Amino acid sequence: MTVIVDDLRPDDRRQTEGFARVRNRALPYVLYTPGSLAYDVTHAHPDAHYRPLVAEVDGEVVGTAQVGMAYDSPEPGQGYLNVYVDPDRTGRGAGSLLVRAAERHLAALGATRLFAWVLDEPDNRAFAERHGYRASRSAHFLRLDLAGGALPPRQDPPPGVELRAASDFADDPRPLFALDAETSTDEPGDIPHEFTDYQAWLRETWHHPLFSAELTTVALVDGRPAAFSAARTDGGTRYGTVMTGTAAAFRGRGLAKLAKNDSLHRARAAGCTEAFTGNDSGNGPMIAINKWFGYEICGTEVRHVRELD
Repeated sequence: MTVIVDDLRPDDRRQTEGFARVRNRALPYVLYTPGSLAYDVTHAHPDAHYRPLVAEVDGEVVGTAQVGMAYDSPEPGQGYLNVYVDPDRTGRGAGSLLVRAAERHLAALGATRLFAWVLDEPDNRAFAERHGYRASRSAHFLRLDLAGGALPPRQDPPPGVELRAASDFADDPRPLFALDAETSTDEPGDIPHEFTDYQAWLRETWHHPLFSAELTTVALVDGRPAAFSAARTDGGTRYGTVMTGTAAAFRGRGLAKLAKNDSLHRARAAGCTEAFTGNDSGNGPMIAINKWFGYEICGTEVRHVRELD
């Protein structure tokens, strides 16, 4: 069987559906839809040089890659490639072909360091090592049963604190951008980011088809956004928390936990039955909070790095 690697065409429903199917099989803890994949391609920042790839056999998508440059990093030359193959179609060369195509693309753009997430399983880690990548930090995926599990009861906010849906900021979401930008600087990571482009945030976060402003909760202190829990949904029963944080001036008051609990209750009331999130494995406090909600670790990824000559 011949494996063919091609660019993902956002207007090709067969390809976007195939990409989503492979990702949902390989990474069932992350939300993907054909529409969200097409949106990512057509709305990516030009400096990201974003180029998703598919590996096909007889017209069937069997492997995928997300490839691009970290355009918002103050350190130049940071590229990334995240390769996932259908678990039933591994060992046939699709992954290696995707890696080679991705590396050629990134090297031509001047990338000097490449980052790749790899599932923490022996075969996947060995694959990365064979291609010259060394293990770095790790992160956990966590799942919560919203249908059968018991959420902590909703709590009344303390005096001066108000819980609002992000959709209440539809006329002017800039205060939420400022809060997201501040809290994101504390996120653990291998690549530093400068979160300053409001228009890019609108495209990549606020207007993203998976983002749910109705299920995202913001905690306001004396009318100022102080903490939030940002939600995505696949439009069906699956819900994901993509960021929960508190501005530095308001930490230590339980506001992030308050916002996340409210968002989870909103999600369950909206018919969501599964909740997913992710945490850096070194982020003990956030993992403890998620376990308090009832989340359980359901998977682990390891970041791998390769230096290009």
